[in-house]
Amino acid sequence: VPMVAPGNVQVHVINSTLAKVNWDTVPLKTVRGHLQGYKVYYWKVQSLSRRSRRHVEKKILTFRGNKTFGMLPGLEPYSSYKLNVRVVNGKGEGPASPDKVFKTPEGVPSSPSFLKITNPTLDSLTLEWGLPTHPNGVLTSYILKFQPINNTHELGPLVEIRIPANESSLILKNLNYSTRYKFYFNAQTSVGSGSQITEEAVTIMDE
Repeated sequence: VPMVAPGNVQVHVINSTLAKVNWDTVPLKTVRGHLQGYKVYYWKVQSLSRRSRRHVEKKILTFRGNKTFGMLPGLEPYSSYKLNVRVVNGKGEGPASPDKVFKTPEGVPSSPSFLKITNPTLDSLTLEWGLPTHPNGVLTSYILKFQPINNTHELGPLVEIRIPANESSLILKNLNYSTRYKFYFNAQTSVGSGSQITEEAVTIMDE
């Protein structure tokens, strides 16, 4: 098997899900056989928004030939990763380069895990929601938009409310009685808005 590990391993983080890794080729005489390529082992150490450590699954990408760089797609935003590089010949892999740590920046969050509308009265509705399954960063706020729907399914004026990130419920007041409303709800990080969840609910007709 090869005798030495690739040197000068550098990681350039391109965005929240993509990084480029560079290395120096090893001297051909240390390959001790036919150079097939380089393998990059990489794994997520932890999410920076949640401190939970799961079972670490190592991923491997093989770059054929005398390559000196490779792309690592499909990374999770706002996470800490480690990687190392090994040279491969027909017999197997050489030793691993020292582990390199890198961090991906924040991304936009996934949609809130649920949006539940309860306690209808003549002029109010109560909204409850759950955190996004993948915050992908530090949540800065939630955005709630809603509008009435009339009997012919035409949409009325849209109202937008920004809600602090630490809230998980809201009572909407001063609504019209016996009216159907459509709600659009999403979470935000400093990068932008995540995908929205929609729901409909009706205020009651009379007490």
